[in-house]
Amino acid sequence: MMLSACAPTLGGVSPPAGVAVGFNRQQITPLVVEGAADRTTGRIVTADDPVRIASISKLIVALGVMRMVEAGQLDLDRDVSDYLGWTLRNPHAPQQPLTLRLLLSHRAGLRDAADYVIPLGDSVRARLSRKTAWVPPAPGGVYPFEYGNINFPVIASVMETVSGERFDRLMTRQVFAPLGIDACLNWSGCSDAAVARAVVLYRSTGEVARDDMGGARPGCIVVAADDGSCDLTDYALGTNGSLFSPQGGVRISANGLARIGQMLLRGGDDFLTAASIAELARPVGEDTSGLPFFCRYGLAVQTLGGGGAGCDDALFADGRSRIGHAGEAYGLRSGLWLDMERGTGMAYFLTGVPDRTSVEEGGFADEERAFVARAEAAIGAQRK
Repeated sequence: MMLSACAPTLGGVSPPAGVAVGFNRQQITPLVVEGAADRTTGRIVTADDPVRIASISKLIVALGVMRMVEAGQLDLDRDVSDYLGWTLRNPHAPQQPLTLRLLLSHRAGLRDAADYVIPLGDSVRARLSRKTAWVPPAPGGVYPFEYGNINFPVIASVMETVSGERFDRLMTRQVFAPLGIDACLNWSGCSDAAVARAVVLYRSTGEVARDDMGGARPGCIVVAADDGSCDLTDYALGTNGSLFSPQGGVRISANGLARIGQMLLRGGDDFLTAASIAELARPVGEDTSGLPFFCRYGLAVQTLGGGGAGCDDALFADGRSRIGHAGEAYGLRSGLWLDMERGTGMAYFLTGVPDRTSVEEGGFADEERAFVARAEAAIGAQRK
């Protein structure tokens, strides 16, 4: 049984779009599909409609990194300065090399205080010259866990420099095309049909947050320059990996996420080796600096469950350990979560969720937990 595929209006306003699908190694099953993908047209959301999936993008970028690692192009433990062509160092620890492993696990000493949205014409190097972008290492030279979006523009810059290919195109070639998924970054590389099915992101107040495109591709697919210009002709590869929003800009459907999950459940198929998947999932360190939501975090892969005292990452009723990543931005909450032992998973997104009122709120939103509970109930109903 699939719950509610329609979008009845509440006081003349369509309810938020929400999609949840369950999957195993072979099959994808819709669980909850409801609400309007576009309130202006009244178009009802489907499980094939792409949405800005927020921070699950980080996991997807990590897949691209591991593909390049397996190809011998990147090394997780090499100083990224060797790739970038300039020296990247935390000013608090100028002798300590920074690596992809540290960046992917949010343990490179970077934080978002200097802003991770870097417009065309600016550079990652210039942005990271600001001391506000860095936190000092802990005693012993170990960087504390500091969840920061800024890590991923650095990673994307490395990928561009090494590959000689623009990040959006590289991700299409390395990840989306091999997996047969109509997905993209900032709408660059998605088909016209996918663009026409874009899910508009609305805030809980009803105002448009992102992607109200009326079925047309946006005129500018990057973070425009300060003067509004958007000409990529002279863009120097590797100078600004922020342009295509690697930290959160992937547009992908719930079914597309599920296909990524299926590949991981099957041990990588011909896409990645099982060893690479294990490398991504293995938690790095134990200190999460008092952030109870990120109790165990690997290379852009989070582990739910089993985090011990003080951990507040419960989402599924059975309490079983799952790997994946959460997403949150522009009124959207999302998740891709895999029970590797049972060979099952869930992919979902929900729009119109109220923004946090403070950083201390952390964790999953109440609306998100309730939505996942409904999806779990649909799984139970299907088994009867």
